[in-house]
Amino acid sequence: MNLPQALFDSLRANFFSDVVSDYGLSKPIAMKGWILLVLGLLLSQKIRNYKCARIGLALPPGVAGILGNLAVLFAGKIPVNLNLTVSKQSMESTLREAEVDFMLSAEKVRKKFPDFPWSKHFIDLGELLTVEKNRKGTLLFTAIRLFCFPGAVMRKFEINQIGNNRKEAVLLFTSGSSSQPKGVVLSDQNILSNCAQMNALGLFFPKMSLLGNLPLFHSFGLTIGSFFPLLYGLRIVSAPSPLDHKSSLRAIREGGAEVLLGTPTFLRRYLLKAKSDDFKSVRYVVAGAEKSPPDLIKIWENEYGCEYLEGYGLTECSPGLSFNLPGVGKKAGSVGRLMKKIEGRTLDPDTHEILHESKAGILSFKGPNIFTGYLNNPEQTKEVLSDDGWFITGDLGRMDEDGFLFIEGRLSRFSKIGGEMVSHQSVEDMIAEVLTMTGHPNEEMFCAVTGIADGAKGERLVLLSKVEVNSQWIGEKLRNKGVPNLWIPKQIKKVNEIPVLGTGKLDLRKLKELAET
Repeated sequence: MNLPQALFDSLRANFFSDVVSDYGLSKPIAMKGWILLVLGLLLSQKIRNYKCARIGLALPPGVAGILGNLAVLFAGKIPVNLNLTVSKQSMESTLREAEVDFMLSAEKVRKKFPDFPWSKHFIDLGELLTVEKNRKGTLLFTAIRLFCFPGAVMRKFEINQIGNNRKEAVLLFTSGSSSQPKGVVLSDQNILSNCAQMNALGLFFPKMSLLGNLPLFHSFGLTIGSFFPLLYGLRIVSAPSPLDHKSSLRAIREGGAEVLLGTPTFLRRYLLKAKSDDFKSVRYVVAGAEKSPPDLIKIWENEYGCEYLEGYGLTECSPGLSFNLPGVGKKAGSVGRLMKKIEGRTLDPDTHEILHESKAGILSFKGPNIFTGYLNNPEQTKEVLSDDGWFITGDLGRMDEDGFLFIEGRLSRFSKIGGEMVSHQSVEDMIAEVLTMTGHPNEEMFCAVTGIADGAKGERLVLLSKVEVNSQWIGEKLRNKGVPNLWIPKQIKKVNEIPVLGTGKLDLRKLKELAET
C-alpha cells in the first residue's frame, strides 16, 4: 500500500461524508469524499503527462491545498509544498535543489506574491477546477463508476501502477531557522506509519472535526493536519492561515472544531481575538513545534475547559514522535510518551556515547516514520543518521522513569560561556517572567536571546526586546531570582519585531544577524 492508494481507499470509504469544510471564502465550501476524490483524479490527468518527477505547490490549507496534493499524488508525482514567506534567494536555492520546474498554484496567489520566483511552467488550479466542475456529466459518470467499480477506476487513472516501495512520496524542506533549509525525503511508509501511530493513540475517531489551517509546507500541517484526517475519516474544518484570525475563529465556531492544531504562538493569538463562545466545541488543543508557556496552558484549560496536549516531532520524523494524552497519559512540562514503534535514547553532546535514559543529552530516535536522508546531501545525512537507522536530532532532552519525554532545548539554542552550557530558552523565560510581573502584558513573543562570539569567554548573550529594558535593572532582578551572572545578557538591543518564520518558530538566523549588527 502506498499513500495515493491509501487516500483513494479512505475517500471512497467516506463517499457520502463531509470531508472538508473550507471557511476561507464568505460562503463556506463543503466537500464530500466522492467530490474530493473525483476532482483529485480528474485533475491528476492534467499533471500526469509532465515529464518532471516533482511538482511545486503554493496553495493554502483547505480545499485548494488538499486537492492540489491529491492531484499530484494520484498522478504518481511528488508534491513539494513551498513556503512563500522565505527570502527569494532561499527559495531559488530550494527550487534548484528540488529540480522543481512546474508549479501548481492559483493566479490570485501569484498576484499576491509577485516577487516569488514563479516558474514559467505555471499550472492554475482555479482554472483547472472551473473546467472540471463544468464537466458535470464526466463528474457524475466517474462518481458512479467509483462507487460500483473502484478497481476499474483505479486502473483507469493508473493509481495501481504507483509503486509501493517508493523512497520518495513527499519532499518537505526544514524551517531553515538556523541554516539553509534542507530537503527532507519522506517515503510512503514514513507518512503512513506516522498517521497510524497518531491513530493508535486512541484520542481521535472518525467524524471528529479538526481545525486544518497550518501551512502545508510544514510537516505538522501536511501530515497531521491533512493526510491523517483524510486517511482516518476525520472532518477537516479549514481556514487559509493561522494568522487569519477571523476565518480561523469562524471555522472553529461554525465548523464545530473539536481539535485545534497549532503552535503556541498561533494559539495565543486566537485568545486575543476570540469571543467567549468561540471555543465551546473544542475538546483538545494539540500543540507542537515550540515550547508551550505554562500561562498559555492554564488559560486554555481553566478559562475555556479545553484539554491542552503537547506533542513533539521533527520534519525528518514525518513529524510525530511523542504525545501527551488526557489523564495519566500526561505530565506537566513533558511532551508525552513516545508513540508506538518508536525507540528513543540520549547521547553525550561531546562524545555521542549512549547515556542512561534518565540523563539529559542529545535526543536520538528510531522508527518506521524516520526519514532515510536529505535530498542530494549525503554528508549531512551521514551526520544525523547512523548506519542502523538512528536519527540524531540536535535537540537536548531526557526521558523520566515513567517514559515521559522532556525537551531541554535545541543544541543551537545554547551558548558555551566560560565552559558552561547556557540555555537561551531558559534565559528568555526568566526575563519574560520579570517583565510580565512588572507590568508588560505577556501577549506575544516580545523578547528573545541569542549568542554571539566573545573573545574572552567564547560567547556572550544578547537580549533583543520589543520593549525598552535597562541592562542594570534587569541584571539586578535576575540576580535576585538566583540567576548566575553567566546567564545574564550583557548586551540589550531594542527591535521593532522579533523575527519569526512562517511556521511560528523563531528565525534564529535573523536573530543572530540582528544581534551582530
